[in-house]
Amino acid sequence: MCKTEYAVCGNPHLLEGSLSAFLPSLNLAPRLSIPNPWIRSYSFDGKEEWEVNPLYCNTVREIYPYSNSNRLLNIVDMAIFDFLIGNMDRHHYEMFTKFGDDGFLLHLDNARGFGRHSHDEISILAPLSQCCIIKRTTLLRLRLLAEPEYRLSDVMRESLLQDPLAPVLTEPHLLALDRRLQLVLDAVGKCIDTFGEATVVADDTAQPRSPAGHRAEVGT
Repeated sequence: MCKTEYAVCGNPHLLEGSLSAFLPSLNLAPRLSIPNPWIRSYSFDGKEEWEVNPLYCNTVREIYPYSNSNRLLNIVDMAIFDFLIGNMDRHHYEMFTKFGDDGFLLHLDNARGFGRHSHDEISILAPLSQCCIIKRTTLLRLRLLAEPEYRLSDVMRESLLQDPLAPVLTEPHLLALDRRLQLVLDAVGKCIDTFGEATVVADDTAQPRSPAGHRAEVGT
């Protein structure tokens, strides 16, 4: 079976697949499904604004909650994740309502990830390349995973060996992770060269003060 709308085909009778994990019901864990600002057009007839306007991020920054929270940084994290696995299908993301606007993003529906290991879809990185921001903790982790002793492909290979379905990913898919990781770091490097590290790298390493510590400071 081979259809043009799918990224994989049988060769000749085997077809790549994915596994699904189900979250608790909405009654137990209420969550919102939110359109991705960088959703694709899914059409040959027209394009979304971000696909034709390199300054699109300026518009997003003016829209709540991307204007005054860490949501935009989380979107960039999500885009990096999607680029590494080759997922072009991030039309929505979800959030648990319990944690409010600054909660974490749920990376659901990754079924189109790890399709073509030989192709790197740079457009997936549009949130990073257009906004030119990234969390410091994310950048530090990416740089670590680019080091020879902590190479991302090696870490993934070792981790997946523990899976009952090992090897899970083929060797070309694992090596693609290293190649794409370097492309992410190159994109960050271009942003830093253009705008400076202080503007591009958001410091998210500061620990919030505890209520007790705050009261002590006020009392003095």
